[in-house]
Amino acid sequence: MSDQTSHCGFVAIVGRPNVGKSTLMNHILGQKLSITSRRPQTTRHQVVGIKTEDDVQVVYVDTPGMHKLEKDRNKAINRYMNQAASSALKDVDLVIFIIDRMRWTEEDEVVLQKLEGLKCPVVLAINKMDRLEDKEALLPYLEEVAQKYTFDAIIPISAQHGHNLSQLETLVRGYMPESFHYYPEDQVTDRSERFLASELVREKIMRQLGDELPYQATVEIEEFSEDDGMLFIGALILVERSGQKRIIIGEKGTRIKQIGQEARIDMERAFGAKVMLNLWVKVKGGWSDDERALKSLGYTDL
Repeated sequence: MSDQTSHCGFVAIVGRPNVGKSTLMNHILGQKLSITSRRPQTTRHQVVGIKTEDDVQVVYVDTPGMHKLEKDRNKAINRYMNQAASSALKDVDLVIFIIDRMRWTEEDEVVLQKLEGLKCPVVLAINKMDRLEDKEALLPYLEEVAQKYTFDAIIPISAQHGHNLSQLETLVRGYMPESFHYYPEDQVTDRSERFLASELVREKIMRQLGDELPYQATVEIEEFSEDDGMLFIGALILVERSGQKRIIIGEKGTRIKQIGQEARIDMERAFGAKVMLNLWVKVKGGWSDDERALKSLGYTDL
């Protein structure tokens, strides 16, 4: 490290489901840490991503999408996700609040209410600007959202294509307080490889199955070992009903084979090693609404 004063701080990335929080963090870090899909509520945990450049270290905290708890979305896992997102706002140095272009929703209001009373700066990032057809409508919209909160900055971005992300990062770095670095400069996350492996399998399930499978699926890593340079990973996929098990396995096992192939490719890229991946599917009724079951499955990062 140079003789310059070092800076380090924590940045919470918050917003409603499926607005681009994980895509933003992955793009900033230049690698996949948080899983993504087109389905809302893909992210279920806080995921820390660390970026160190010169004397500035930024610790990003990706969070589950905050959402209204009503009817089918008031299970223990929904409450856990909201709590995980809300708790990320404690003791951070900056908040990036992401919204979708030209669409302010009830769930954006849910997030906004959580920001009330915060003492740290809040930057509003308006995402998916590459899809904005009517550019002239942007200015009135910016003026409208600026009335909702005293934002320290408002910046239009495209998390997927990188538009304005260098400007956003420059802004973020300017808010980082003088501090020693909390992590080694080559560390990119505080999550274990077992956690990343389970998330990669879950991402492939969500991407493969679209609307066929409700949210009652999770992944538990039962084996993670190395022998002669090869990783042996065994993953248990838990669902709530036997019909969901049949959907994941697919006709003659074709679906689960595809999930395994795609997950293995991403694991080899992430871990820099050959991977032997085995998948099993098991029915565990009611796990998503059972707080004890959630804790045993690793939903304990609050």
